[in-house]
Formats: sequence, structure tokens, C-alpha cells
Amino acid sequence: MHHSRMFCIAICVVLTLTGTLGCQPSSQQANNSDASDVVNDTSVQNDKADVQNQQSPTPSTTSTAQANVHILPVEFKVPGLDRTRKVRLYLPPDYDNDTDYYPVLYMHDGQNLFDDATSFVGEWRVDEALNQLAKQHNFKLIVVGIDNGGDKRIVELGPYDHAEYGRSESKAYLNLIIDVIKPYIDTHYRTKADVTNTGIMGSSMGGLFSHFAIYTRPDVFSKAGIYSPSFWYSEQVFALTQENPLPKSAKLDFLVGTKEGDGMVADTNKMVRLIQSQQHPAKHLRSEVVVDAEHNESFWASRFAQSVLWLFQ
Repeated sequence: MHHSRMFCIAICVVLTLTGTLGCQPSSQQANNSDASDVVNDTSVQNDKADVQNQQSPTPSTTSTAQANVHILPVEFKVPGLDRTRKVRLYLPPDYDNDTDYYPVLYMHDGQNLFDDATSFVGEWRVDEALNQLAKQHNFKLIVVGIDNGGDKRIVELGPYDHAEYGRSESKAYLNLIIDVIKPYIDTHYRTKADVTNTGIMGSSMGGLFSHFAIYTRPDVFSKAGIYSPSFWYSEQVFALTQENPLPKSAKLDFLVGTKEGDGMVADTNKMVRLIQSQQHPAKHLRSEVVVDAEHNESFWASRFAQSVLWLFQ
């Protein structure tokens, strides 16, 4: 499910999981709690539309990136593939004036995280949100934003081969993050490089990939923000989850909107029920459904600050 690209005013119903499934909006519980696990056509269309938007950007001419966002001076080769990737880096406001070490969050679709000038239909405002958290809560974090691969985006983020989209290249993309970008970041910047201080986050296909990444490499990532996940892409992601329960210390934060297509809410609920059935601690599993929220950066931006606070504190 990728961005329909319409902004919404979200009426939030935050449901922190306790011991029973708590990821349905109260106003629609009767309609959605037993929703079919079959993907709704609207959900797939949202993702397809977003894939097209990623290939045909209409950027703004005015940069909104804060001064502490930088494009790294090197582009990174994707292992096994004939392409490179640009990386955008957010450093805490006082990074150059202190000697502290910081946790790190790896995020996808770097073009959309910090800057209207490079985003497709608005940005996540990650830099503004984190600057505010640093000022108000002394919460500081390094964010590594990895640009998407344009027309290769869906096969890089899709963990499995797909009849329509082709052979998956997600293992190469995961290796890019773990074996190429992360060592560079840990070598050149003051990071807390251990698994406890390393997270991954993304939306739509990036949400699907973030789920795949933490379940595939829980030795690297201990927390994941899984926004509007494209679980429609392959049923194999449910088998992966079933067969590989996470360490009890891992933290998962799911987010979905009720206007992203009925299949997204149903699939997210299905995944959360599966994780609950494995007795994953309720304090480390959170799910939020936002009534009337659509599939776009405005929605994801509205929840980013509370997500990173919960994930890293």
C-alpha cells in the first residue's frame, strides 16, 4: 500500500495493547474486527499509486530541511546489484558541541523524511520533530535516511518474489543497510552501535520491509516502527513471523489508518494477533488505528514523535 497522497485530518484512537487485541478504532470495531484477511482492492491500489508517484516526483523548489540534516559525501553500492544509494543523515542539534553517543534509527524513502524539496507529496518532518524532542525532552537520536531506488523501490522493499513485480531484491537492500551503511555510520559518527540502540522504521512497503528486517535480523534491530504495512504483498511474511518469534525485549509499533483500504486494517490486526499468540510482552507491542487517516506522509508525520519516544525510551 503506497501513498494515495491525499492529506488527512486524523482523529486518533490510541490503543496500547494489553493482553487482548487493541488495534481497532472504537467507532468501527463491529465492522472491522472480523474483517476478511483477503486484501481489499483499495489497499493494493494505494500501494500501486504510490509506486508510480515514487517514479514521477513533483518536488517543491524550497528546501525545508533543517541545518542538522546532511547528505553523506559518498553514495553506497548496493551489494550484488549495479546501483548506488544516496543517504541523508540527521544528527542531534548539539552533536558538534558534545561527546555523547547516540542510538540510531534507520529509515527508508530518505527523500521523503526531511525535505519538501525532495519529497513526493510532503515530508515526514523527522528533523523538526526530533529537534523539538531534543529541546523539550532532551531526547536525542541519529536518523539514517536511505533514499529509495525509484523504479526498483518495490522489489528492493518487497521481501519475496511477486508474480506481478518480479524477483525480490530485498536481501541485497538489507545487506546494504547492515553490511555497508551501518558500519560506515558506526565508524564515522558517535553511535551506540549495539542491537539495543538500533531501530528500523518505514511506511507502506517500507513498513513491510521493516517488519521483515527485524524478524530476519533481530541481532541487529531491537525495535521497529511498522507504519501502514503492505502485508498484502505476500502471505509469506506471516509464516516468517510465526516461525521466528522475536526476543521478548524487541519493541514493535504498528500504525494504520481506517481509510487506507479495509485490507490494511485487517492484515495489521491479523499480524498483531499472531504476535500476541506468541506471548510477546504487551509492554513491547503497540498498535494504533487512526480513524479517517489515509495513506500519506502527513499521517505518518503526525505519529513519528510519539513512536520514537516509545521505541527508544
